[in-house]
Amino acid sequence: MQGGCQQSLVLVGSASLASLGALIVYFGEPAGYGKDLESLLPAGAYLPARISWFLQELPAFVVPAVIIALQPGSLLGSPGTLLLCLFCAHYFQRTFIYSLLTRGRPYPVEIFFKSLIFCLGNGFLQGHHLIYCAEYPSNWYTDIRFGLGVFIFILGMVINIHSDYIMRQLRKPGETTYRIPQGGLFTYVSGANYLGEIIEWMGFALAAWSLPALAFAVFSLCFLGLRAFHHHRFYLKVFKNYPKSRKALIPFIF
Repeated sequence: MQGGCQQSLVLVGSASLASLGALIVYFGEPAGYGKDLESLLPAGAYLPARISWFLQELPAFVVPAVIIALQPGSLLGSPGTLLLCLFCAHYFQRTFIYSLLTRGRPYPVEIFFKSLIFCLGNGFLQGHHLIYCAEYPSNWYTDIRFGLGVFIFILGMVINIHSDYIMRQLRKPGETTYRIPQGGLFTYVSGANYLGEIIEWMGFALAAWSLPALAFAVFSLCFLGLRAFHHHRFYLKVFKNYPKSRKALIPFIF
């Protein structure tokens, strides 16, 4: 098992490099999916949004769920198992609810495969580490890091789901016109949905208190934070009446 834990550290290093790569590659130009296709118009093959989101998110749910299912009964109540259940809860929502409700634009096949590989690797990394490598004291359930982290995770998930709901209500089925999102945290930031997910994984990293969870939180901050920035710039360009007080990601700051 020690060798497997060392492999987890290798994956952590890969996630850290991916975070740096996201900052470099997408700093000046956003990843070409969603509303960013409007300006980039990349050539290539596309998948329907619902199919691509379902398939690419599925491994991040299935792999940890299988790891949980294979555990002996004595481990089912452990902190690592509970944390992995929270991870699965997020990806259950993304796989079976968000993907079926989304009205997004066609999804580039190239980005689909990149996302699929990332979700597969990250699902294995988080699941393997929490079950086979992480060691928690008997009083971890009462530790402030665990309680606060779980609270922050749930708060972020609520923000993310509510923000996605607001985004879906902006257009009727078949419409392609963009509108300014209103309500919730969109009152303060353009990337409320991204902020919610970043908060989720920051809380998860605090509750798990592990390098893999921290690496994923940093990657989410880099990748989703940049998308929030580019979307904010998009809104300012398209809508002359866009609220000037609204920030990109952090209310009143950035």
